[in-house]
Amino acid sequence: MFHIESLGIPKVKSPLQLSTVRGDSIFNYVKEDNKLVYDLSLEHYSQCLDNNEEPPCLEKAGPRQHIYFQPEKVTAAIVTCGGLCPGINNVIRGVVMALHYFYGVKRILGVPYGYEGLNPEKGHGFMELTPDGVKDINQFGGTILGSSRGAQDVSVMVDTLVDNQIDLLFAIGGDGTLKGVNDIGEEIQKRGLDISVIGIPKTIDNDIDIIDKSFGFETSFDIASPILKDAHNEAKGAYNGISIVKLMGRDSGFIAASATLAMPVVNFVLVPEQQFELYGEKGFLEVLKRRLEAKHHAVIVVAEGAGQHLFNKNDVRTDASGNVQHDDIGLFLKDTISAYFKDIFPVTIKYIDPSYIVRSAAANSTDSVFCSGLAYQAVHGAMAGKTKFVVGRVNNKFVYLPISAVTKKRKKIDLESEFWFAVLQSTGQPFLM
Repeated sequence: MFHIESLGIPKVKSPLQLSTVRGDSIFNYVKEDNKLVYDLSLEHYSQCLDNNEEPPCLEKAGPRQHIYFQPEKVTAAIVTCGGLCPGINNVIRGVVMALHYFYGVKRILGVPYGYEGLNPEKGHGFMELTPDGVKDINQFGGTILGSSRGAQDVSVMVDTLVDNQIDLLFAIGGDGTLKGVNDIGEEIQKRGLDISVIGIPKTIDNDIDIIDKSFGFETSFDIASPILKDAHNEAKGAYNGISIVKLMGRDSGFIAASATLAMPVVNFVLVPEQQFELYGEKGFLEVLKRRLEAKHHAVIVVAEGAGQHLFNKNDVRTDASGNVQHDDIGLFLKDTISAYFKDIFPVTIKYIDPSYIVRSAAANSTDSVFCSGLAYQAVHGAMAGKTKFVVGRVNNKFVYLPISAVTKKRKKIDLESEFWFAVLQSTGQPFLM
């Protein structure tokens, strides 16, 4: 289920001076048979015992005693794709530093503007990445490599890797990026090439399946939280004042829900996972009316993908990455609420959309630490010859996962989870509207 593919048997002694025994105060190499149980519940454990089955296990991330590649001969490349997210530069920096200082890799290339940079026809070329060149980039948001959306010809991209003698390709991106690098890995495999492809999951929406969280997610709701406080001030500044804050979350509402828990001044959270009705006794507008009658202000947080069932859509529009382009639920709510209360009582509505401010910010301290860990573990796995894998944290441990395992479906809020129940307790909104 979670088998990690390898280019071959690692026979090169690692340049890392680590230990193989416990108790000597030196970090130990991670052995290949060091596995971690995926489902930690007693129920699943008992089921495996009853069926005489081994539980699904994950491969622990970390440095191996023997590696596959000769470090002095390695050329590595890093590409960043999709939308911006706090922490991308931190990951780039971490990968470069780990390759150079841990393993002695001297040639590291940056691929400009996403997968476009692997298509020579685009004319982007490559950037040389050195420790001196990347040492301060963690202080800035965005990505020094640039990014793009949309697929490129897989065969052309693999030709580019071969022509430039690239041995390792680190792809930093979300669902589409990971599927893309997995396709590159499949083509490499068909050609019998010794090139490792590694995915480092990047999605501000935290919607990559299986892993605990993706980098940049904590920064996103950390930055959104004071915006909610300001929105609350705006709402309270007017009689029957309403503030609507739209946050990112195309298919999953983790940012909206987490920001609400972090700054508990929000009265309604609308997320893609849960449909809601506007009208009727239990509809959102009637519940909002009762809130205003009682408290004379309200703060509404809405994820960008929420409420799409309320639009009359004749066709489905997608962006260059194949993601469905949603209608603007924030503006729709603003107009709908205004029209609804027109003949009931006056309301003052403020609409705030800080999405691009949130996603382009630099990583906070927690994400900075996390990004470094992801980068280091990705490099260890790559140098050991592992391929078509992502690095992530599961059950709070760094592990390697097949790319195919995390791209089968998007992670979404479980509406019966303790997390969502905590959100509802914080806002006081009904379970269903």
